[in-house]
Amino acid sequence: MAGAQPPDPITTAVIGSALGTIVEEMTRALMRAGYSTSIKERMDVSAALMDENGLILAQADLQPAHLGSLLGITRRVLQTTGRHEIRPGDLFIGNDAYEGGGTHLNDIVFIEPVFEGGAIVAWLANIAHHADFVDRGHAHIFQEGLRIPPVRLYRGGVLDQDVLDLVLLNCQVPHERLNDFRAQKAANHTGMRRFAELVAKYGWPLIAAASRAVLDHTERRTRAGIRRMPNGVYEATGLLNSGRCSEILELRVRIEVSDEDILMDFRGNPKQVRAPINLTYMALLVSVYFALKVLVDPEVPANAGFHRPIRVLADPGTIVCADPPGAVYSRTDTMERLCDLIFTALAPAVPAAAIAPCTGRGLLTISGVDPRSGRYYVYNEAMGGGAGAHADQDGATAVQVHVANSRNIPVEVVEFEYPLRVECYELVTDSGGAGAHRGGLSYRRRVRVLGHSARAFVTGNDLAITTWGIEGGLAAPSGRLTPGEGVAPFVLGRGVIGPGQTVEIAPSGGGGWGDPRRRDPALLRRDVREGKVSQRAARELYGLDDEVPAGG
Repeated sequence: MAGAQPPDPITTAVIGSALGTIVEEMTRALMRAGYSTSIKERMDVSAALMDENGLILAQADLQPAHLGSLLGITRRVLQTTGRHEIRPGDLFIGNDAYEGGGTHLNDIVFIEPVFEGGAIVAWLANIAHHADFVDRGHAHIFQEGLRIPPVRLYRGGVLDQDVLDLVLLNCQVPHERLNDFRAQKAANHTGMRRFAELVAKYGWPLIAAASRAVLDHTERRTRAGIRRMPNGVYEATGLLNSGRCSEILELRVRIEVSDEDILMDFRGNPKQVRAPINLTYMALLVSVYFALKVLVDPEVPANAGFHRPIRVLADPGTIVCADPPGAVYSRTDTMERLCDLIFTALAPAVPAAAIAPCTGRGLLTISGVDPRSGRYYVYNEAMGGGAGAHADQDGATAVQVHVANSRNIPVEVVEFEYPLRVECYELVTDSGGAGAHRGGLSYRRRVRVLGHSARAFVTGNDLAITTWGIEGGLAAPSGRLTPGEGVAPFVLGRGVIGPGQTVEIAPSGGGGWGDPRRRDPALLRRDVREGKVSQRAARELYGLDDEVPAGG
């Protein structure tokens, strides 16, 4: 982006805001046009604008986990396809965690070059989670679905039908994929149109100069935030208990703050496993960038300027930096726990910003042939739970946390779209870790299969262990997976649910902050009245002597 001198601060701010608005509008267009519940209801989408070399200029504020795919795919396109071979109207599709710059196969990216004066000056991309590739193994990535390196889906604006046919043939719900692909193409079209309007208004040299200035400003803000942390070495260890893996693993992080730079050292973590909880290096970066953005400056723009003062080390072949063909489908299990470790390690340095460990999350996936239509379906619910408590407030209840930010699917939508009935959808009393500030509550969802047999992948983190609290706060209780009557026990989350049978999952809640006996008695009594804390827990964990009438 060489060219003009930096513009004045007001023009820089206006253009920087416009770049952010473009990617936000792209995500809105994608959600409005989306066909599947993952896109139109769960909002498991994102978009980004990159410079000609793939540096992030703006990313939509929806799904932090998608940053890994958006970070990697542009560079991969440029590595595999020479710039001189790329033409206006080319659109690349990709999803592979090792050869496509992604983090797991369900996240499929559509990326297009932006030309000005005959040269590539930027890239626009959007990404969506496709609830497909189910009923598969997860010992290695070859079992997890179709691996798509960055290949052209459109050449000069013309669809390559052969590539589309190849992709759809490997999908279990091809009609959803086709319609969602159309929505992703429309989202990029929206971004292209808005970007062209911006260039027409300001001219490319001014936009390029403003983009450089935005990145530099972000870097300065980031370094200023790091300087507010005391210099030193901060460490944390914690257990990862994923229902996708039979082992309980100890993860670790060592953080070195030195003036305005920060080193994140993940060396010494366990070797990668034959289970879908491995991270690629890009996914590790996402965990780091998310957690540090929260701690350093939550309002700093999500662009490449933020990345400059941060260095990340990891051993190849480990669970946090896997070599191919490590399985990666449930990589957020590990990403979320790494975020917990970063917050725990840096809590002494920035106590006002850190939070206690959060929910272990849950996964509720049911698939089969819908007896109403004869079509294969996939119901996929990435369940949140309780957020960890802060130094000055309780954790949020029934939410996605850290790098995941999707919504829960409304009961009405589940029952309309799928041959299922949601029989229970409620908060779980005592599911938040006790503390002077209480962890957020989790929730349970019980689903009944109607008129057919279905395969299920239902599991979560922290079903066998509890996590931890901060500053004397207590851990949240473990989550629970409950197959209904007549359902055989699940093995690593997998099982079969017959007609009329049920399964229930309740993820864990958030950890507490501070000694529970220091909780404000008025807040505690309100918790008991509202059913968030039981009378027994109020007495045994918080030390409340009097009875509190329920309700009211």
